[in-house]
Amino acid sequence: MAITNPLDIDFARAQFPGLARGWTFFDNAGGSQILQSALDRINTFLIEKNVQIGGSYAVSQDAAKALYEARTAAMHLVNASRPEEIVFGSSTTALLQNLARAMASQFEPGDEIVVTVSDHESNIGPWDRLQAVGVVVKFWPLDRKTLALDLADLEPLMSERTKLVCVSHASNILGAINPVREIADFVHGRNAKLCVDAVAYAPHRAVDVQAFDADYYVFSLYKTYGPHYALMYGKYDLLLELDTLYHYFYGKDKVPGKLEPGNPNYELAYATCGIVDYFCELGARAGATGSVRQKIEAAFEAITQQEDALAERLLAYLRQRNDCEVIGQAVNRDSKRVPTISFRFDGRDAAEICKAIDGENIAIRYGDFHSRRLAEYLDVTDRNGMLRVSMVHYNTLEEVDRLTAAFDRVLSSDTGTVVQARRLR
Repeated sequence: MAITNPLDIDFARAQFPGLARGWTFFDNAGGSQILQSALDRINTFLIEKNVQIGGSYAVSQDAAKALYEARTAAMHLVNASRPEEIVFGSSTTALLQNLARAMASQFEPGDEIVVTVSDHESNIGPWDRLQAVGVVVKFWPLDRKTLALDLADLEPLMSERTKLVCVSHASNILGAINPVREIADFVHGRNAKLCVDAVAYAPHRAVDVQAFDADYYVFSLYKTYGPHYALMYGKYDLLLELDTLYHYFYGKDKVPGKLEPGNPNYELAYATCGIVDYFCELGARAGATGSVRQKIEAAFEAITQQEDALAERLLAYLRQRNDCEVIGQAVNRDSKRVPTISFRFDGRDAAEICKAIDGENIAIRYGDFHSRRLAEYLDVTDRNGMLRVSMVHYNTLEEVDRLTAAFDRVLSSDTGTVVQARRLR
């Protein structure tokens, strides 16, 4: 869908009350600011519907309707085929650990799982632990020259015993978007399933699980403008096959409840409705007049345009320094990366620079961002790892300029500012 209007940045920023506190937030990959509309839904549930579902009385029925409304909103958000394909949980890490537990009986000793060295530990650790019951875990390496996953490197890892391949939709270090549909076709053609960690992707692009053909797709709402909560999509037939994580009387056909032990957090799940309301309004302001899904897609087209401009502004600054290494592609070709940008300054400690930037009321982050295997693979763990600037659509070009000016001050304090061109990867 072609949008007719750019992102309404003033409207967007006004929907995030945390932006009025005087800070510039460039640590959004660690957690975005929360929407007022999500907060409103949380409060509405807690004030008007704060009872257990399953009762015969009216308020309990209202609570159940609110939870179903939340699943329906999430269905639209990811383009699932039915609300029952949505599983809520406390975090992506917890959901993937639960998924591994619920799938454990599907594996026999000698069965294989492929994970990527470039993923967040959330989509590696739960599968790696299955080695204790005889599962063989293989690592799909990252091409060191292109810093991309190549199906030619996956091919020799696949066998008749391969049951599952796990991959990230976008790297929270490299910012690179992986071709999930291409990977899904490859994996399904070899009779394996695909589990996708979309934490670093979902805040930036419209999710379409049917188009991606992912079997399981997981991301965190607290990085997608909501509260500290998460959701997992699973194909309904596959969810039916999973073991129950709830009480013994929650049979395999009780989907998705059997995967939400203790029940989901109702008020946080209900916040999903506020997230979808926001995207619908953004889409309408971008020119969309159709369905909820069409408005969501239009919203993300406008978001992508804004984020591409932000990414290029920062990347252009980093490219013109010969004392800086961008970890990943230093040019955003054809919107193939999200505005999550990791880098290192020659000979400088990432923690020291980050803390100096703190003093400017600008929030960035340093370290390995829980993708330690990738950081070790790239040999960037010394000097407190990398700096990471992770932007989202509510950030502005003026904020990027404030950050780069702050970098100039910090880096020139004892080394001088060098502006010769650096060779791009």
